[in-house]
Amino acid sequence: MFLLLSPAKTLDFRTPPHVARYSAPRWLDEAAALVDRLRAFSLGELASLLGISDTLAALNVARYAEWSLPFTPANAKQAVLAFAGDVYEGLDAPGLAAADLDWAQTRLGILSGLYGLLRPLDLIQPYRLEMGTKLANSRGRDLYAWWGVTLRDAVREAVAASSGAPCLVNLASGEYFRAVRATELDFPVIQPVFEDWKNGKYKIISFYAKRARGLMARYVVEHRVDQPEALRDFDAEGYAYTPAASTETTWVFRRA
Repeated sequence: MFLLLSPAKTLDFRTPPHVARYSAPRWLDEAAALVDRLRAFSLGELASLLGISDTLAALNVARYAEWSLPFTPANAKQAVLAFAGDVYEGLDAPGLAAADLDWAQTRLGILSGLYGLLRPLDLIQPYRLEMGTKLANSRGRDLYAWWGVTLRDAVREAVAASSGAPCLVNLASGEYFRAVRATELDFPVIQPVFEDWKNGKYKIISFYAKRARGLMARYVVEHRVDQPEALRDFDAEGYAYTPAASTETTWVFRRA
């Protein structure tokens, strides 16, 4: 069983990592080519491309100017510790033991517009590049064209190499999961959905749903879950599996 997460726009490169172990991203040559492409953009062009303010664009112009190989612990940080935001607050990777992160290394992947598919301990340098960005490149008009079938094949390999049942649990957003080409996968894909009670009905509330994705990923790591059926026991922060609202592959978790 293998889990997928999205990355986060918010990054934390100030807090020192609590583990020394690290690994190298698999597609650094691909990332370097994208960085070269992005360096050609002016501040205004980058702001328009990424849909961000001039202030954030200036930050990312500087990031791409400073981006360099090789990655080392002195100029980069493990991905699962560098990403912040709602999902990663739920995951709370800094609170996981080194043994937990080692276990997650072959069972949890983070999709990235720049780096492809990251393992938790893969080093990254700061960046901003959403998977849905329409960055024209030598392979097409956007990053989906750039990555092509690479991420689909990488997920196939990861599922085959992981322990337990051969299935994928998608905790990533639709924007990122699209890059995996799920309809071309030949194993089950479980889609957890997290709903909260509001205004007289159950609904997905973005902030809580994102946090719940991280909570579920943490649950899997801490409990060493490798069979999808065990996910139904997930009960963090009041969520509970709701069979009546679920289907064979869409599993709904609700809390009042």
